[in-house]
Amino acid sequence: QVQLVQSGGGLVQAGGSLRLSCVASGRTFSSYGMGWFRQAPGKEREFVATIDWSGSRTYYADSVKGRFTISRDNTKNTVYLQLNSLKPEDTAIYYCAGQFGYSGTSSVLSDYTYWGQGTQVTVST
Repeated sequence: QVQLVQSGGGLVQAGGSLRLSCVASGRTFSSYGMGWFRQAPGKEREFVATIDWSGSRTYYADSVKGRFTISRDNTKNTVYLQLNSLKPEDTAIYYCAGQFGYSGTSSVLSDYTYWGQGTQVTVST
């Protein structure tokens, strides 16, 4: 059984930074692509960022490109999302996700098998 446990998040002023973490257990984490998604109130869950198994390839949604950075440490079974220059429109619940069975990147929600519990990010004006 795979578990993804998230930490980080919270309340920050516009222009501030946060770092989200997601620790995986139960499978060979280093073999699989990972991603981050978010869901704002009343909206569908949307893609934020993805990273391949090695960490050498990443891909971002246009709305966060240049402000957010996804990374991973396979020795710690952990994927990170660094959020900089935060805007009020970044307010959402953020979810990490694992593409167990595929080592590359993907922005497609249905490609992901396992999900973290979600963590709230709130950006105030």
